[in-house]
Amino acid sequence: MTTDTRMTETAVTDRLSQGRAFYHSQVSRRQMILAALVLALFFSLCVDLALGPARYSLGEVVAALFTPGSVSQQARVIVWEIRMPVALMALVVGASLSVAGAQMQTILSNPLASPFTLGVSAGASFGAALGLAFGVAPINAFMMAMFTAFLIHALSLKRGVTVETIVLLSIAMVFIFNSLMALIQFFASQEAVSTVVIWTMGSLTKATCPKFWIALSILALSMPLRARHGWALTAMRLGDAKAESMGVNPRALRLEVLVLVSLLAAIAVAFVGTIGFIGLAGPHIARILLGEDQRFFLPGSALCGALILPVGSVISKIIIPGTIIPIGIITSLVGIPFFLFLVLNHKKASW
Repeated sequence: MTTDTRMTETAVTDRLSQGRAFYHSQVSRRQMILAALVLALFFSLCVDLALGPARYSLGEVVAALFTPGSVSQQARVIVWEIRMPVALMALVVGASLSVAGAQMQTILSNPLASPFTLGVSAGASFGAALGLAFGVAPINAFMMAMFTAFLIHALSLKRGVTVETIVLLSIAMVFIFNSLMALIQFFASQEAVSTVVIWTMGSLTKATCPKFWIALSILALSMPLRARHGWALTAMRLGDAKAESMGVNPRALRLEVLVLVSLLAAIAVAFVGTIGFIGLAGPHIARILLGEDQRFFLPGSALCGALILPVGSVISKIIIPGTIIPIGIITSLVGIPFFLFLVLNHKKASW
């Protein structure tokens, strides 16, 4: 073996070692970020539980959570029976909407995609409003969300359709569903109209333990299905042609993801009303922190969405003391500037 050959092999070995070290350092960094998000999530949960007409310190809330016998019965009842279902529902709904938005952005290669901006939430809202106003089966929320998602999917497959075109068409669908909602309110009874209007603002106050367990079950069942396709979803960020060369079936994968996205969005809308921009902001924050690798991006999106909604719940409680502003109003006010920022800057991003 010549000296040049040995030097070449040594250089290759060194580069491989450096590459492995860099990879492991990136994995460790992302794991630390996920751990930090979990800690931030627990802190936001405690703050959310502490605030309300009867306020408690963070120490009292932590004691009520881990050593209930050390606090008063009133504190236990308020924290566990009154505030806990609402706070937990905020976590699950935020995670569900953020995961749905992350997957829509991935399969459509659209940085502005989310259940809210592309009309999936609006379709689910129309289906749920039918049930609230006329007693139609609640499954209509899921069916209308599915219809909207499949329409978006069909449009994205047409030749010459750009990201801007899909966004504009989705905005048109939002207006259509809003008009249909107004039509429902016109023909419904006064009591039904009042219920629909309050519900469309998005509110966590009517969350219950059974609703929480249903929403959590659907989210928990959907995560392994997405994790199974983690590498395939990462490959789709390179484009359909390259994904197919790696053995991925883009159309079948899009269909499966859209069904799950529709289910997550429909459950969230049916239980807490229309809450916007969580599915837009959560994935983008996770992408900045963790990158595109679905092994980290997917749980990161869930944690970011689960963190944003409790923070919004805290804001809704402290703006006007003694009054809880509907959470959908807060997320929209915060999300609109974020949406405009993405619209003005998405061409500079690596999409």
